[in-house]
Amino acid sequence: MTRYIVRPMRFEDIEAVSEVERECFTTPWPTSAYRRELRDNRMGRYIVLTEVQDNATVDVEPTAESNGGGVRRAVGQFLRPFSRVATSTIPRSKERIVGFAGMWLMLDEAHVTTIGVKRDLRGQGLGELLFATLLDLAMEMGARRVTLEVRVTNYSAQALYRKYGFREEGVRRRYYSDNNEDALIMWSDRLEAPEFQTRYREMRAALDERLSGIAEVHT
Repeated sequence: MTRYIVRPMRFEDIEAVSEVERECFTTPWPTSAYRRELRDNRMGRYIVLTEVQDNATVDVEPTAESNGGGVRRAVGQFLRPFSRVATSTIPRSKERIVGFAGMWLMLDEAHVTTIGVKRDLRGQGLGELLFATLLDLAMEMGARRVTLEVRVTNYSAQALYRKYGFREEGVRRRYYSDNNEDALIMWSDRLEAPEFQTRYREMRAALDERLSGIAEVHT
């Protein structure tokens, strides 16, 4: 049986991430940008979605240091049934990277910089799992709001963000260099607001149920 694991991105993942990114975007980041982000950006968090076979095992404990910039992951209110912390990693021969995501923390605002999943795996909730994991990390890092840009024609991504309460608050004209398409600027409500927390818990519970038994988060 195939299952999916979200874990921190490592240097050795960069080439595989770039392959997936080229499938997702017409203007992917160069591999040097990812190396620089992982090496130098202490306020950046990058995660990957891997596909593994059921005979690949990961040992877990209640807490562990991630290698995504020193964030300590604690079992608490934002960890869900399949959200556990890995103390060891799956051998590279046992996994295949099929998605990725990243964000920056700037003061008390988290900025989603990238998110992508292989085309043949879309529509299964895996992109939503990456996005929800970024929201978890943003809350753990002390962010008060989350923002992102999305193409004006990317209706499926916009629908996902709106489902989690994000709203359009501006437009960046000719933002995308490949075709000069505009980007919508979307923002979350304040993450600690009761309305956001209620919506988030409802959405995350539904996602957990949908992916129960096939997905885990190890951050």
